[in-house]
Amino acid sequence: MRTTRIGAAAAMLLLAVGLAGCGLTIPTDPDGTLESVRDAELRVGFSPDPGLITDDGRGSPDGSLPDLVDGFAHTLDADVDWTEGSEETLVGMLERGDLDLVVGGMTDQSPWIDRAGMTRGYPGIDGADGRSIVMLVPLGENGFLSALETYLDEEVGS
Repeated sequence: MRTTRIGAAAAMLLLAVGLAGCGLTIPTDPDGTLESVRDAELRVGFSPDPGLITDDGRGSPDGSLPDLVDGFAHTLDADVDWTEGSEETLVGMLERGDLDLVVGGMTDQSPWIDRAGMTRGYPGIDGADGRSIVMLVPLGENGFLSALETYLDEEVGS
């Protein structure tokens, strides 16, 4: 019995060493969103929502959500490229890989859950008025989602 335990422990150690050598990081981004955005461009779609995000008429929106997005982009040394549209249009662009992030008045009750990854809900965002606001990312891009949630947790709490 003791030999079996030693053998099992040795197998687990070899597995751990083998996985560490693979350079595997968790969570991962199958499409590499986090790395493609870093030191480059964060493509963000926005849907105006009073109190959270408004179109300033100059190509970049105003409000608490743009401030959070700009702050997150700064942590990645990325420039933000804004695109305005309806939620449906923006989710389609996210699915096609034309956007990295979508923001607006979406809540944790969003119907887009089957078509986009979603942050946890953040009721502490200025202008949320008690709503639990979420941001949308491409499905499966869990490294990018994790980095975004880490930033949001620090800025507005969870």
